[in-house]
Amino acid sequence: MNHEKIEKNVGLMGVLIALVISIGGLVQIVPLYFQGAGTHPAPGVKPYPALNLAGRDVYIREGCYVCHSQMIRPFRSETERYGPYSLAGESVYDHPFQFGSKRTGPDLARVGGRYTDDWHRVHLMNPRDVVPQSNMPRFPWLAEARVDGALTAKKMEALRAIGVPYSDADIAGAAAAVEGKSELDALVAYLQGLGTNLKTGS
Repeated sequence: MNHEKIEKNVGLMGVLIALVISIGGLVQIVPLYFQGAGTHPAPGVKPYPALNLAGRDVYIREGCYVCHSQMIRPFRSETERYGPYSLAGESVYDHPFQFGSKRTGPDLARVGGRYTDDWHRVHLMNPRDVVPQSNMPRFPWLAEARVDGALTAKKMEALRAIGVPYSDADIAGAAAAVEGKSELDALVAYLQGLGTNLKTGS
């Protein structure tokens, strides 16, 4: 009888649904704030240098995350192909994180150092020059577009405001660090840094 009353009262049902979802969300989310593995950086993980940060923004802007995840799951089939599985502490400085679930292309969590800078440049300019069967689009305009140093510094200030530990020196040196660099340079630097902190522990 009570169940029938709830089903016939749309307002009450909506309130109860919201209540159940809220409780479920709290049970899932709140404990994460008390687990150091999810809120503290893994050993060796540092905020992105200015050029890498600019490259990460290019990566997001161009939609690379749509086809490439950055989350290696703890399964043998994944770790044998991509390397050690991803840790929450690797992504504490990522806003937003790039875990993803779609893999039209390979996972990139450990791509840093796997290929040369020149390989990445050729691959981004025309993927089929190095991977003939690739369906990845070309990104030739990245070689012409310049990184905006003033904007990079502002982004670092904004990230510091939400907890990324950039120093005054990091922010002051951002414009010089990206001066004369193309968006292609920045994206290659970002890709070459992915996963390298965990590998070296430095």
